[in-house]
Amino acid sequence: MRAIRQDVLGGPEVLHEVEIDRPAPGPSEVLVRVRAAGLNPTDWKHRANGGFLKQPPFVLGWDVSGVVEAVGLGVTLFQPGDEVFGMLPYPHGVGSHAEYVKGPTRAFARKPASVDHEQAGAIPLAALTAWQALVDTADVQPGQRVLIHAAAGGVGHLAVQIAKARGAYVIGTASAAKHDFLRELGVDEPIDYRETDFAEAVSDVDVVLDTIGDDYRFRSLRVLRPGGLLVSILPRGARDFIDEAERLGVRAIELLVEADHAGMNAIADLVESGKLRATIAGSFPLAEAAKAHELGDTGRTAGKLVLTLP
Repeated sequence: MRAIRQDVLGGPEVLHEVEIDRPAPGPSEVLVRVRAAGLNPTDWKHRANGGFLKQPPFVLGWDVSGVVEAVGLGVTLFQPGDEVFGMLPYPHGVGSHAEYVKGPTRAFARKPASVDHEQAGAIPLAALTAWQALVDTADVQPGQRVLIHAAAGGVGHLAVQIAKARGAYVIGTASAAKHDFLRELGVDEPIDYRETDFAEAVSDVDVVLDTIGDDYRFRSLRVLRPGGLLVSILPRGARDFIDEAERLGVRAIELLVEADHAGMNAIADLVESGKLRATIAGSFPLAEAAKAHELGDTGRTAGKLVLTLP
């Protein structure tokens, strides 16, 4: 089968198409013929520095939407021919930037019939991250004030829609050029981070979703109401960040996204109800994965990038 592999760390130029053996599903696994696979910042970060995967060779990709080709021993949820989407177990279940990929059955859910594979393939990792942060961890409630950083980004623009589906008042940071996009998503209060210090302009926030890290996480602690919660999706194990939250009388937690069958089903329900949709910033055939990475490296896209296979 065709796959996009890298044998060394580096820029997009290290990605190349290769022929490798098609995997076989083991017990409690399914083999999926990939129709679309999203890209996420974690893809270009791992490409450049190895991250959790350490040294290549490896095939990147955690998002996948496709058709079940075969099932392993004991699988009852799906049968060959079923359309599914999901996120491979992060970080070591990687490999969806290929014609076929195998993964645990319960990493997948049935693809919503209302969307195509390109749309479905853009959703899983970013939406699961937002869901696990805002719903599983923060339990956002109607009327709560939620601040989402980089609200036009891959995770951010889906997090906005999930927060709105929960009835929250949403504040989102992005450049002024993206404010119309934020309003279309449902953001109640866009903030231009280039012109406005959000830490001075915002207060009494119940939940902050930190998608940026660095000094943003420390500055964001100051906008929380007493007892409010900041969820950072960039876990670095920084004890001083947690200590500062405690000093200020707020809470802070770091989250690493997990494969989640129940979460994927909840996300599928939101998609089917029309409350959640990915914005596709760019779509590329598998062979042009390097071009997609080049665009992703700019950090300026609104929404998601996707690789597609016929």
